Amino acid sequence: MATLVTGASGFVGAALCEELVTRGERVIGLDRTPPAAEFLTAIAGAPGNFSFIALDLKDHGALARVFADHPVDRVVIGAAITADQARERIDPSGIIAVNIGSVVETIRCAAGARVSRVVYLSSGAAYGASAREVSVLTETSPLKPTSLYGITKQAGEACALRLGETFGMEVVVGRLGTCYGRFERATGVRDTLSAPFQVIRLACEGVPASLPRPAPRDWLYARDAAAAIAAVLYAPQLPHRVYNLAADFRWSLADLCARLETVVPGWRWMISTDSNVNLYEDFDRAPMGIDRLMADTSFRPQYDLAKAFAEIVADHAPLARFAPKDTALP
Repeated sequence: MATLVTGASGFVGAALCEELVTRGERVIGLDRTPPAAEFLTAIAGAPGNFSFIALDLKDHGALARVFADHPVDRVVIGAAITADQARERIDPSGIIAVNIGSVVETIRCAAGARVSRVVYLSSGAAYGASAREVSVLTETSPLKPTSLYGITKQAGEACALRLGETFGMEVVVGRLGTCYGRFERATGVRDTLSAPFQVIRLACEGVPASLPRPAPRDWLYARDAAAAIAAVLYAPQLPHRVYNLAADFRWSLADLCARLETVVPGWRWMISTDSNVNLYEDFDRAPMGIDRLMADTSFRPQYDLAKAFAEIVADHAPLARFAPKDTALP
């Protein structure tokens, strides 16, 4: 049996697929676009097996055929259009079709295939305005989304959990924190590229970074995101239906810039109202608590800034050529 992952070519989806095949699992990845070359290189020689199927999730007939043709035991629903305001104005129906419609159809197909567990990947964006009002976001914090993306994630959660009840199937919601890192790139369906990605890209290009503010946050490295999803996917028993999937590490973009400054000769950064790094919000969101996740699963976050930064430098050739070869990274 296999685990099916929708949105497998997105950077979190790719990180999850890498995590699973490294564990020796058989994974079927679905996406409209093929996997990145970096991902295929990373999984070469892994003990598991990865197969990719190009598919538009709005083609419900094609999705049903995948379930009919491939024995699947678990499903991770990761496909989503992470839309900014411009896309909200241009294609709201397309956003809703993918972020809600394809979720419903995937769960319906999974029920017909007698899948044992479905993990629906929601987002901290579903908390919306609550992130201004509390010191820590827990799974019981009110959902007050302020963007169409956040609204569709809230609706996706409600639909997923209701259909789990309707079909008598275990459906679990995982609300991802603000992800960054491994395999992240512009794909055309994720308008809100992470602020750490933007800063790293500027450093690679030798362009000074201008931040609107230091922006402390519990930034979630892609490897920890993948490990958190896998922990929920394979936990023997889950007493709750909703989990925050986040990191216990809080650092700022200013901290990241300070490290990059020591690696890239001559590169500089500043705090300025004339910013070239988009934070998408005018406030610093409260961290997402993971007490429930750590109590119910084996997940423990591993990638603080220092550990993540070491891998980022190794993965980015423009940074790696400057990295000291005989000393530890800062």
